[in-house]
Amino acid sequence: MSYTALYRKFRPAAFEDVKGQDHIVTTLKNQIKAERTSHAYLFCGTRGTGKTTIAKIFARAVNCEHPTDGSPCGECAICRAIAAGASMNVIEIDAASNNGVDSIREIVDEVTYSPAEGKYKVYIIDEVHMLSIGAFNALLKTLEEPPSYVIFILATTEVHKIPITILSRCQRYDFKRITIDTISDRIRELMEKEQVLVEEKAIRYIAKTADGSMRDALSLLDQCIAFHFGQELTYDKVLDVLGAVDTEVFSRLFRIVLNGDVMGAISLLEEIIMQGRELTQFISDFTWYLRNLLLVRTADGAEDVIDISRENLERLKEEAQMVENDIIMRYIRVMSELSGQIKYASQKRILVEIALIKLCRPSMETDTQSLADRIRQLEEKIANGIPAGAVIMQADGNAPEDHAAGQKPLAQLPKAVPEDVKEAAGKWSAVVGNSSMPMKAYLKSAYPSLAGDGSLLVIVSEGLPSDYFKEDAHKEELQRIIADFTGKQMKITIQSSGQDRNPEETFPNLTKLVSQVIHMEVEEIE
Repeated sequence: MSYTALYRKFRPAAFEDVKGQDHIVTTLKNQIKAERTSHAYLFCGTRGTGKTTIAKIFARAVNCEHPTDGSPCGECAICRAIAAGASMNVIEIDAASNNGVDSIREIVDEVTYSPAEGKYKVYIIDEVHMLSIGAFNALLKTLEEPPSYVIFILATTEVHKIPITILSRCQRYDFKRITIDTISDRIRELMEKEQVLVEEKAIRYIAKTADGSMRDALSLLDQCIAFHFGQELTYDKVLDVLGAVDTEVFSRLFRIVLNGDVMGAISLLEEIIMQGRELTQFISDFTWYLRNLLLVRTADGAEDVIDISRENLERLKEEAQMVENDIIMRYIRVMSELSGQIKYASQKRILVEIALIKLCRPSMETDTQSLADRIRQLEEKIANGIPAGAVIMQADGNAPEDHAAGQKPLAQLPKAVPEDVKEAAGKWSAVVGNSSMPMKAYLKSAYPSLAGDGSLLVIVSEGLPSDYFKEDAHKEELQRIIADFTGKQMKITIQSSGQDRNPEETFPNLTKLVSQVIHMEVEEIE
């Protein structure tokens, strides 16, 4: 006898066997008991949540000769015929392959004939959003006023593609994603029946990976059992089969990224690839790990919604104190963008490496979250006793000559630069790029510095630029552009560089000094 997949073998045969959709099951059972069934239903929700299963149970229940509490008895001739697919009362149609007008017109013609046995003819149209516009129009009139013995059940994963004229004629039921606990309980129950030993940690991981789909969970479980047939299914074996990575690796990666260690991150990625892990799954799991970190930092009682072991939770809490919320949110954004790109990429590894470098080097981006991460790295360097201006790079990339040679170094980064001034300095290139002419031309040679009162000081060239910003209207326009990028109104002082050939000796260039520290960090890695 051929093997039957778990999700088919244990497909629920009665409403009581359906897991995770109690709100829908209760409503349908009450309708059947009260004989108040509708003529058209729309079942919508993600894959593997029970839409087709409940439609088939409902079709048997409305035709059952001896229903019990709204569920089919499973014993009468009609129940057995429908379960075996031999009944003319239940017609299943796959709209993905029968989406034309002719297919629907056949249904319209058939509904004029009453059922040979039982009370109702039930049409189950799966993936109904695949129907063409013409097919929807052909269905419309029959769906609105079908004969009393006809019930339509439309199932879809993309309800937004259903015309409003169809939606308004159906009772809509939204199927929820099934919780990890519910899926775990179902797997445990089925494994007892199958007499297969499965480690609890493995069950929980499969349930989480299924992402709310019972069918996906049972398919993954089937795959893992087949690979390790006759053996106990452990957590490590599940990771091997699914190409996944243990959470301890994510902890290591997170700490490496926080330290800005590019080569450490690339080496860890190499280790993961050599173990044969799936990169798409790795990205998804690491993003989930970052989500858990953010929850631990921001939500009270996060332990109740984070499904991990006690020792992993303690490690999460420790790591959550190492970084601010906006930095974690930046990491999540970068990894989420990568997740969308990697599905169709031919060079997945290169994309992942670029994303890891972005995480370690926030200077590659100019958004506010990246700026906050850059500031955090600078503060850590200063706190560790490395002066922010210790290494000053020249335009050719070489270190400057010794001071004794008569060449003056640039001024060092002031130690107490206000946060809003730091942010404006980090966004300076964007401020210049978004200004209009002639202001943009005058700002090309300008740079941000720090005034004596701690406000933002803008150094402009002598001559036309200096004269241009003497007008209050132009100064206010610059203030507005900076406020748009920083989200803060701040005091701005405009200062002419005069005839000084190197004004940066007197007024430190904040943008350049921040960039110099980043160069210093790259040199340290190399």
